[in-house]
Amino acid sequence: MTKIVAGNFKMNKTKAEAETYCKELLGLINKNDNHFIIIPPFTLIDSVLKGLNGRGNVGAQNCAIAKNGAFTGEISAEMVADSGATYCLIGHSERRHVFNESNEDIAKKLDMANAANLNIILCVGELLEEHNKLKSVLNAQLNALKGKNLNNTIIAYEPVWAIGTGKVALAEDIVKAHEYIKEYVKKEFKTNIKVLYGGSVKPENCKEILALNCVDGVLVGGASLDAKKMAEMIKTAK
Repeated sequence: MTKIVAGNFKMNKTKAEAETYCKELLGLINKNDNHFIIIPPFTLIDSVLKGLNGRGNVGAQNCAIAKNGAFTGEISAEMVADSGATYCLIGHSERRHVFNESNEDIAKKLDMANAANLNIILCVGELLEEHNKLKSVLNAQLNALKGKNLNNTIIAYEPVWAIGTGKVALAEDIVKAHEYIKEYVKKEFKTNIKVLYGGSVKPENCKEILALNCVDGVLVGGASLDAKKMAEMIKTAK
């Protein structure tokens, strides 16, 4: 099974840089390599869509808790869909821990994204000090899925202590978390779900992580900003 490689640009790149990136990326990957998702800032969605020319998928990094209204600076899920993006990242650790989004906020965003018919990547994961109570942290975060349509949802497990730190969870830690998430969703929501791993993923460790049976792909941060590194990881995900 081909696995997913999703690249989260975070708050990086200008329009010109994004256009150059897409051209370089397409020149490095094979014509049938379409199992990737580029998640740029809102301002670059159109540029990336045009630059990829129908290849791969494009997502947004966030959406608002409401459909419309007096929410200055926010972007609704409906606007994301209107931009041409087909994926939406929800609950990224930076949204949770920098912008203090609660599980209740994230549940509302899931409703908005579902109503807009977007594919969802829901991020879950624990802080270093929460590692000894991993299951309870995941339970609270996964409960945001209650009552939702999960047919278009992917989970990304990101141990927060491994994001941007260069530290990667041990294989046994990744397996433990991924198997638990899949078992929990199967038990609570009666469905199977794909789970990606995120946390300092790069070409040097991507192949090893993707080789784990319970890992359905990777969510890449910093390394995805380099087209050569992103291409290498895409080609690894076979």
